[in-house]
Amino acid sequence: MGIEVRKPGLSTTVQDLGREGYYHVGIPPSGALDLFSLIAANLLVGNPERAAGLECAYMGPELVFSDPATLAVTGAEFEARVNGRARPGWTSFDVEAGDVVTFGHLKGGARLYIAVSGGIDVPEKLGSRSTYGLGALGGLHGRPLEAGDELPVGSDAAAPARERSVPGELRPALPRELEIRVIMGLYDHLLTDRGRSTFLETTWKLTPVADRIGFRYKGEKLEMLEREQPFGAGSDPSNIVDAPYPVGSIQVPGGVEPIVLHRDAVSGGGYAMIATVISADMDTVAQSAPGSQTRFLPVDLDEALTARHERNERLQQLRDALA
Repeated sequence: MGIEVRKPGLSTTVQDLGREGYYHVGIPPSGALDLFSLIAANLLVGNPERAAGLECAYMGPELVFSDPATLAVTGAEFEARVNGRARPGWTSFDVEAGDVVTFGHLKGGARLYIAVSGGIDVPEKLGSRSTYGLGALGGLHGRPLEAGDELPVGSDAAAPARERSVPGELRPALPRELEIRVIMGLYDHLLTDRGRSTFLETTWKLTPVADRIGFRYKGEKLEMLEREQPFGAGSDPSNIVDAPYPVGSIQVPGGVEPIVLHRDAVSGGGYAMIATVISADMDTVAQSAPGSQTRFLPVDLDEALTARHERNERLQQLRDALA
């Protein structure tokens, strides 16, 4: 069983929930930027949560199926079509051998997730099927899909016997105006008081430079302290002696255009991290489309842990709804 990629879309990659345990040697976790949406798609078609699916940025692919399968489409708001006939999002549906699946224009969000019963069966690399493009690791030949590719599909998962649908209250909103919660630090002390206020009071606009590595925002220039740079750091006030970068950390090279590092980001470098997006809000960042208006809201560690607990509860509600 396989899938022919007739058109790849803009940037379509094979992703699962990521590879853990290698960030310290420079290999990021990769995996779906919007983990909730991929998990939902897998549960809809009867796959394990960690099964590999497709992540598509801004534009959907055109796929031809060689055998019957069950599909689900989640994440960004696209209209899925089977042989030109619309199918609902966040709901499982069947395709037959020879069916062609296409997608309409993006209406909301940024990233679409496609799960097929059995999962995308590319080889595991370091415990994951996820594509890490910069390292040419995982996925299909370590790269985004291209026209003419053939995707293998596993046969070890039974499709559900009935149509499944994610309840509306569990489907994430896709707003154009966002509040993203952050914990300040580790290097926010390099901002002046005015610089810190500017960061938190500015409505930032997401630029088109927003991919699996990082999301770059445009707004005001941040004022940083003038200081004598330590040995080993660069000359810019935003430079530090090299340090590890947490996924979700925010750096501001030169004090302009904050960058939120995401799941394919490098593991360290010489820019100060003034804040870190909490884990519960990383899916929301992933679904930000260029032009989205974003405010960064400071929270403390207890609030971040509460948000993580609430997200885990929402995931359990999803599992219960699709059991």
